[in-house]
Parts: sequence; structure tokens; C-alpha cells
Amino acid sequence: MSQADKLLYTAHVHTTGGREGGAARSSDGRLDIRLSQPGTPGPGTNPEQLFAAGWSSCFESAIGLAARKQKVSLPAGMAIDAEVDLSLIGGAYTLGARLNVSLPGLPHDVAQSLVDEADRLCPYSRATRGNIDVAITVV
Repeated sequence: MSQADKLLYTAHVHTTGGREGGAARSSDGRLDIRLSQPGTPGPGTNPEQLFAAGWSSCFESAIGLAARKQKVSLPAGMAIDAEVDLSLIGGAYTLGARLNVSLPGLPHDVAQSLVDEADRLCPYSRATRGNIDVAITVV
């Protein structure tokens, strides 16, 4: 990291047992969850749900930044439905994702402009770009 760069935050999470009945707990105790395999009836969540929650919440914040830059008021009903797929392709596990962004009451071109800018701002979007199949849609 150069001197001009600034570290904003580091998450510390201790995980044991993986997605097969494991657990994850953050160093500050704010995250304390049980893990389970996707699609099973066991208690807990899975990495795909956590990734969907993390990316969509970050993306929604990025839309807020874009709206402030563009001087657009966001609708109260703004929401993102995130879908993260875990697939087996050619013997290798892979991810795919879709973000379906709802900005009710905004003209489609304005909503699309905000989503496009958010996609450039969001670190999750930058991290996944070119690495997994992604579709971000204004609904």
C-alpha cells in the first residue's frame, strides 16, 4: 500500500468446521453464526448467502454515493434482491451472481445511471468483475 492509500477497515473472523456444521465469529462478537451446506435443512447460513448479503448491502451504499454525486433523491422503496449460484462446472466449483435493483419511481435511465456508477464504485463489483458470471439489472 502506498502512502496515499488508506486502510479503512479489516474484518477479523474465526471460522471452524466450514459449511458442514461449522461456525464463524468476528473478533468484536457482532457476527456469531452457525454454518451449513446450501440447500440443507440444518441450522445456520452458508457462504453464498453471506456473500449475497455483503455484496448487495455494499452495492446499495454505492448507489447512495452515486445518487449524491448525481444529485438524485433515492426512493424509500429502494431494494436489491441478490442471487448467488454455486455451480459445478467441469469438475470445479464456481460462483455466479445476479443483483436485481429496484429503484421505484425513478425514470429507468436515471436508475440505470446510478446502477452503472455503483458498479464502478462498489469494491465487491470490482473484485468479481471478470472472475465470475454477473448480471446487474434494474427491475
